[in-house]
Amino acid sequence: MDDIKRLQMNERMSQAVIHNGTVYLAGQLGTAGASVEQQTQDILANIDELLAAAGTDKTRILQAVIWLASMEDFDRMNSIWDAWVPQGHTPARLCGSADLASPDYTVEIAVIAALP
Repeated sequence: MDDIKRLQMNERMSQAVIHNGTVYLAGQLGTAGASVEQQTQDILANIDELLAAAGTDKTRILQAVIWLASMEDFDRMNSIWDAWVPQGHTPARLCGSADLASPDYTVEIAVIAALP
């Protein structure tokens, strides 16, 4: 019996993988070319939808990994993150800079969450 469930799978990747009570999300991107704030809002909405499809929610996020194209966007991204993340349920978090898939993207976020 296969105990791994994959959501929104294609030939390259799955948007979410569920195994042993844990949900692993692929890195999420927002609307290319939009502001860092809009991209962050788009990403967090995607995360909410994927976690719901997996049977969990943002209060159960264990870890978040955030990549910014420029650390100069750190405060702008955090203004959206801080309004979204549930206080009392903040995950372990990493935030760094990296070359993203395209210069049109300014932020990418991946999370790991527990199932209820």
